[in-house]
Amino acid sequence: MSSILLRRRAPAVPSPWELAAETIAVKIRWFGLLVGYILVNLHPQDLGRQAVLNALLTLGLAYTLLDTYFSVRGQVFFGRSPLAVSVMEALFIGLLCYFDAGLNSPFRYYYFLSLICCAIRHSSHVTYATCALHCLSYGLLYLALPPEDRLLVPFMLTLVILGWVTWASNAMALLLKRVGEYLQQLNRALEKNKAELEARIAERTRELQEAQAHVLHQEKMAAFGLLAAGIAHEVGNPLTSISSMVQMLQHRESDPYTLNKLALVSGQLQRIRGTLRELIEFSRPASSERTRVALGEILDEALNIAKYYKRMRGRIPTPALPPDLPPLFAVRDQLVQVFLNLVLNALDATDSLPFSALKSGGGKGEVELQVTRRDGGVEVSVRDSGHGIAPEHAARLFQPYFTTKKHGTGLGLFVTRQLVADHGGTVTFESRLGEGTTFRVFLPLDGGARATRVGSTSDEYAVAYASGS
Repeated sequence: MSSILLRRRAPAVPSPWELAAETIAVKIRWFGLLVGYILVNLHPQDLGRQAVLNALLTLGLAYTLLDTYFSVRGQVFFGRSPLAVSVMEALFIGLLCYFDAGLNSPFRYYYFLSLICCAIRHSSHVTYATCALHCLSYGLLYLALPPEDRLLVPFMLTLVILGWVTWASNAMALLLKRVGEYLQQLNRALEKNKAELEARIAERTRELQEAQAHVLHQEKMAAFGLLAAGIAHEVGNPLTSISSMVQMLQHRESDPYTLNKLALVSGQLQRIRGTLRELIEFSRPASSERTRVALGEILDEALNIAKYYKRMRGRIPTPALPPDLPPLFAVRDQLVQVFLNLVLNALDATDSLPFSALKSGGGKGEVELQVTRRDGGVEVSVRDSGHGIAPEHAARLFQPYFTTKKHGTGLGLFVTRQLVADHGGTVTFESRLGEGTTFRVFLPLDGGARATRVGSTSDEYAVAYASGS
């Protein structure tokens, strides 16, 4: 209840039209005062009346000073009581006319100035009420004069002109107000269209950046595939020759020491062949066909590829899978790429400590995968205990070409989010600066077969930043 009373008592903020009209009214008042002082002091007349007129004009000067002060401060003096101002002006002008020259006093023109000021500042009702007050003031002046000074024709003519000035000034003020309101509507429509145009330009720019990012990523993957195939071919032929010679030497009689060393060489050759086979499998042309795939096999393949990363060193244990987890309906290569990107980012975010130091380092530099069954799907979290994500970077984390790495492309998380969204899933993350980051990938069991492609803003992909609560 108290808040309602406070709102009612709070001064209303004047509109731009009211402030502009107040400025014009103040200038008209200053003009009237200047002319009044000139008329009173330069025209010879009775000293007693001159003193009274100067005193009345000084009262008007005080009021005008107050009005000017409020106008400079962006307020309207007596803005909520316009009729009170009209009563004071009617009394003020009537006294000036009475002590000057009666009905023919030049101060009667102040009635017209007052009506013009009222028309541009207030509504039609206030303007016509002010006209009635001025007519009453002029009528009382007529009655207060001696019978010989009551000139009926000037009196009636002044009343007619008062009515005409009221109508004309009110009509002109209404026309100006309507034009002003129409211009304000046009300006608001222009601002709205400008905002919509800027939003469309930003949307088209973002779509163009994403399309360019997709093309760049595909070109890099194609180049990587050609390079991997070439390396496998160039390395595979010499390996085949070396393996054949090792097998020939093993079949010959030799001492146990030599046979042992040849067995070690053969084992290492098999290891090189396995690496080449994994490299070729990863770089082969990606298929967009959705099949039933086991999540465990996808994670194993991603970790097998990540083990060749320079910081891997056996740091990520294979996560335990929930019992009776059904296979996912997904594109196998795309999900492998999703979890490989997240694992490599987690490795980059952690400190480069040797694996032996992780056991006693309080978890510093640790990367962990966890699989949890959720309603309608499965959630895979990739947690690292690295340096965390700065709050100013959180909103831009999934934008194309944004990266905080020295040699990063800014496409890893962008592509990850897009691939997960294509499967009807979401990517979220939580980060605490200096403690680490956890990315969570939710994948529906049906692979988003009924899902439609949504927009690509961070909010629509449920990206969140946790400040540490």
